[in-house]
Amino acid sequence: MRVRDVMTRDVVTVTPETSVRDAGALLAARGFTMLPVVDGRGELLGVLTEAEALKDRLPVDPRTLVHGEAPRGVPRPARAIRDVMVEPVVGATPDADVAEVARRMLEHDVRSVAVVDGRRLVGVVTRRDMLRAVSRDDRALEAEVRRRLCLYGGPGRWRVGVTDGRVSIVDALDDERDRHVAAVLAGAVAGVVDVCFPESDSAGVGHAVGDR
Repeated sequence: MRVRDVMTRDVVTVTPETSVRDAGALLAARGFTMLPVVDGRGELLGVLTEAEALKDRLPVDPRTLVHGEAPRGVPRPARAIRDVMVEPVVGATPDADVAEVARRMLEHDVRSVAVVDGRRLVGVVTRRDMLRAVSRDDRALEAEVRRRLCLYGGPGRWRVGVTDGRVSIVDALDDERDRHVAAVLAGAVAGVVDVCFPESDSAGVGHAVGDR
């Protein structure tokens, strides 16, 4: 499964001139954890995360100060995103393997990743996108696998069943080379976790491709 299969393409972005306060309000209202910062050509310049949006923006409550004395040396919060945006810790391309991107996201405790083609922002992939993909309904997975196999080998050749994201395929022609292609096609469907080829229909394989 590739990043392009699960990423969100309609991305909300900000510019370096956007105020940190407005960006923070956007993060809170939309439930985002990160906003990509782009220039006028759509090229990625950096990202603004919740941490940067909060930096120096929570003053000490004056009720906690002795005799009401103002705290000393408190920095003023940045006004524009250009002053607080950072380089993304983890990035991805549309062709990157989702498994590897997910591993890096967990390793760096990142919830959202900007997806770039060269330097141009083309999408964002989040943990939620990945969870949505791996939790797709078995019937939807079966329909997509059958559609892909039908395009490759024609109707009536393949029998397909899906249980808990695991795909079982029976090839009527029992061709080893075509089974390899079928495994690649089925395994590339977002949400498929495994592909196998049982020796007979007794394994519970479902409808033949093209039957419905």
